[in-house]
Amino acid sequence: MKNATHPLLALGLGLALLLAGCGALPDKPQRATLYDFGPGPMAAQQASSAPAAQAMIALPEIEANPRLDGTQILYRLGYADANELKPYGQSRWSLSPAQLLRQRLRDTLAERRTVLGPEESATIARAEGRVPDTLRLSLDEFSHYFDSPGASVGLVRLRVTLVRSGTGGDRVMGQKLITVRRPAPSADAPGGVKALAAASDAAIAEIVQWVDQQQQQQPR
Repeated sequence: MKNATHPLLALGLGLALLLAGCGALPDKPQRATLYDFGPGPMAAQQASSAPAAQAMIALPEIEANPRLDGTQILYRLGYADANELKPYGQSRWSLSPAQLLRQRLRDTLAERRTVLGPEESATIARAEGRVPDTLRLSLDEFSHYFDSPGASVGLVRLRVTLVRSGTGGDRVMGQKLITVRRPAPSADAPGGVKALAAASDAAIAEIVQWVDQQQQQQPR
């Protein structure tokens, strides 16, 4: 009888070890939530009477602070250490902030003018002998900024330069530093995304207005 119980004990011990091992397996990694700036203007709004078309413009890729090259959604605790950028762990942008900004700016500019890439601009210069003005942007700040644990904003800061090329070389028509803050509805990644999207749209509206003014003041 004593010898017959050993196999049962061994089987029970084996099952216990197996269950313990299964319980120790790591959880399946969670996939990060992806965000962008949303769909932009609705079709009904675009269908409304459009203002007079403006001169075509070249829009190269936006230069960015190297810390902003990735897709991490970054935040700063201004009340603790404003010099430290931290990433949200399970949230990401679908593209880098500079790419998202350029995409939204291009779409907004295209409502009233033809927007060209660098290669298209060069093609027109060769074929027609005219070079469109170039709008250059440098993105310096793009973060969910906390003034306190309960109050935060989407903070966007960028520098825009409008350049005109001619037979004598390039000429800077104007340069402007734009800083926009928009309140975040919550102190987390989704709240930061909404605030940064709103701040980006406000910055883009300011850029478009500024470009129109510069070109009107300095017509070809």
